[in-house]
Amino acid sequence: MASIKTREKRDGTASFTVLWRAGGARNAKQESEVFSDERAAERFKDLVNGHGQQWPPGWVRGQGFIADQRRPGTMFEAFALAYVDRLTGIQGDTRSKYKTRIRTNMVPWFGPYSVEDGEGAIVREMVQDWVNDLEAGRPAPLDPSDRKPRTKYKPKTVQNEHGLLSSILQAAVDAEPSLRASNPCAKTRLPRLDGAEDEEEMVFLEREEWAWLHECLAEDAKDLGETIAETGFRWGEATALQPRDLRRRNGRPAIRVQRAWKKDEDGKSVLGAPKTRKSRRTIVITQKLDRMLRRRAKGLAPDALIFTGPEGGKWDPGTFRRLRWLPAIELAAEKYGLIKRPRIHDLRHSHASWLIAAKVPLPAIQGRLGHESITTTVDRYGHLLDALDDEVMAAVEWAMDPTAPLPGFLERSGLASATDELPNVPRQHSGRAQESWKAASDTPQDGAEHGDEPVFVVTLGGRELPFADRQHAQDVADQWTDDHQDEIVAMRADGWSEEKIAHRGALGPEERERWTGGGAVWTRMPERQFVYSALASYEADGTLTYEPLPVSSRWTWEFEHDGFTTRSAEFRIEFRPGGSTEAQARGINRSAVFRAFEQARVEALEVSVKHPDAARTSTPT
Repeated sequence: MASIKTREKRDGTASFTVLWRAGGARNAKQESEVFSDERAAERFKDLVNGHGQQWPPGWVRGQGFIADQRRPGTMFEAFALAYVDRLTGIQGDTRSKYKTRIRTNMVPWFGPYSVEDGEGAIVREMVQDWVNDLEAGRPAPLDPSDRKPRTKYKPKTVQNEHGLLSSILQAAVDAEPSLRASNPCAKTRLPRLDGAEDEEEMVFLEREEWAWLHECLAEDAKDLGETIAETGFRWGEATALQPRDLRRRNGRPAIRVQRAWKKDEDGKSVLGAPKTRKSRRTIVITQKLDRMLRRRAKGLAPDALIFTGPEGGKWDPGTFRRLRWLPAIELAAEKYGLIKRPRIHDLRHSHASWLIAAKVPLPAIQGRLGHESITTTVDRYGHLLDALDDEVMAAVEWAMDPTAPLPGFLERSGLASATDELPNVPRQHSGRAQESWKAASDTPQDGAEHGDEPVFVVTLGGRELPFADRQHAQDVADQWTDDHQDEIVAMRADGWSEEKIAHRGALGPEERERWTGGGAVWTRMPERQFVYSALASYEADGTLTYEPLPVSSRWTWEFEHDGFTTRSAEFRIEFRPGGSTEAQARGINRSAVFRAFEQARVEALEVSVKHPDAARTSTPT
């Protein structure tokens, strides 16, 4: 280890010489550097020790770090904090946490160095030493001597810290002009992340275990716990619920998630948008939970909190954990023998595990939990999918052997009709697919007359739609906006006028004394389906009018007469003016629609020569 030798000069001052053996070997060359200031000598000694008994990269003997290569704006701390300030799309408390991590876990190692190539630059070896120090809990080169010992970081935490450092240094690579040629984090050997570590971080409660815990919760915490367990909400989403969030979807009780608690840069709790775009969602709930939430919401203002702490304000998570959650765990352990030690957030994980055990498809779980990507759902809960082994094997056997029985889970899912009316397959129903479908406009909306009573009108894509109930109108408008969000963003990016963008979206609801437009007033929530569709057109000679587009898909509503259906698949053949024949297919099962489309194309090709206009458009011989 490096040491300092103090020497008094004739003039009464002192010099401080830092001594060490190159590389730390006993018989290696002795190196030294002289300082007139003891504090500077101590700091340099720490740098030597931190770099394996070697000269700190970029240090020139007798001169220190070269000043012109160490511009203030490219020094690590200044550059890293400026990088965080420029980040977009992150919450205020996240920005604050990033800065704290930089100052605590990076600056004590990289503070004297520059992100810029050249003398005094951060190099790959320094990053590897830093990772090893974090894992071992070793002090940083610039840690003060009286600092409390550092904690050994778990592999996951080390990976998180390395990811942040890599992003900072990559910004130096990507700068214009570039500050460095490569990212020194690129080939760092990180501690191995065992699969068991992730599993240990998540606790999955069995239904009986949750029942024990729920019984042991204090009365003023039971309803909140029940809400999180049934919905899978994050803590910040559940405690931000307001009476106006209680909705209906397709006739079922539902909750609209449109805000959550978060912290600003000062650590103050504020209400804001949910964690991600897909976290803004509407989920269906049981009648029991709906009754409980509406009971709690009765008499409250629309924007009041449904769940409040002991003093009437927002529930503080630390207070809830200390005074409600942990005592309930202790009581359940004593009373029922509960062994697990779940966090509050583990109710969300448990909710997902219950859905998987009940054979709910992962995309549905992704939507319910508000995960931005299906990858997140698979990565987090994929290890639970062995519960579906029987269903997977039944599906594989059915696919490989047409004589095998239809998998039971397909029948239970309501998708068994996807195999109806399609080409012959042994032991499956067969027959011709529907040639024409009944337009939705021929179906009464709900068979009720509304008279001259007030209505609530929403304008969807330029079309007015009347509702008897304001909440139904608001729910439809909100869902329409969600369904068309990507389209609206694309229109704005392409420079469309705000007037045209607004025309595509949802406006209202607007209250009117009575409905004077055409059609009946909706007195119930209209149905909504995700529909796949395909279209091809043939000329009388059998050639394609245009190249068919791939199967498309979108959410459709019962009031959209040209697109809505509840069938797995259906098709129709239509003669169009001008001599062309169209083959159309649609339905709620993609595979069935694809097969129906192929059948429709075959039949359209056969009948195209029989088009009534074929004689007028054909060339005389």
